[in-house]
Formats: sequence, structure tokens, C-alpha cells
Amino acid sequence: QVQLVESGGGLVQAGGSLSLSCAASGNIISINVMGWYRQAPGKQRELVAEITRGGSTNYADSVKGRFTISRDNAKNMVYLQMNSLKPEDTAVYYCNNQDRAFRRSWGQGTQVTVSS
Repeated sequence: QVQLVESGGGLVQAGGSLSLSCAASGNIISINVMGWYRQAPGKQRELVAEITRGGSTNYADSVKGRFTISRDNAKNMVYLQMNSLKPEDTAVYYCNNQDRAFRRSWGQGTQVTVSS
């Protein structure tokens, strides 16, 4: 089992930037594809961005060109830099790990609120 702890987030005005971090611990051998998901009130949880151990990335169309995901394998960390934030980016952001058996671990979530 992998434990994930997010940090960062908060309140920002539209057009601003925020950075999220996620620290992974526990069964670090199972750390594989890491990513960020978000869930807005009344909506389903959706993928924001994910990154493999080798650095290949995948982004939701809604965040391409604005958000950047990165990771530090030596520190078991994954990051999300969010620029040009929009009110529709408001959500709880969750860190995720998917191991090689496709089992998922989730962080507790961190709130991101973008005011207009």
C-alpha cells in the first residue's frame, strides 16, 4: 500500500498560479504512474494529469498549456504547477498512484478555489 499526502492549494484569483505537492510513502516499490485528479461539487472525479516513472505525461484537454505535472523519483514526490487558473478549476485535488497491478491509492485531497 502506498500512502499519499498532498500539500499546497488554497484560494487564488483568476489568472493566478498555485502549486501542489504530493509525498508518497509506504510500499515505494508500488509507486508507478502518479497523477492528479479533481472533483468539483456535484461532478465526478476527473483526471487532471498523470506522469509515468519515465516522465511521460498525459493531460486533460481543459488544462493543457496551463498545468504542468512533474515528479522526483528519488524523493517519491509528484508536483502540479497550475498557471492561468480559472474559476472552473475550483475543486478538491487528489493525488493518485496506480501500481503495476492497476491498483490505485489516493491522498486525502486538497482544496483549490479560484475566485473570479
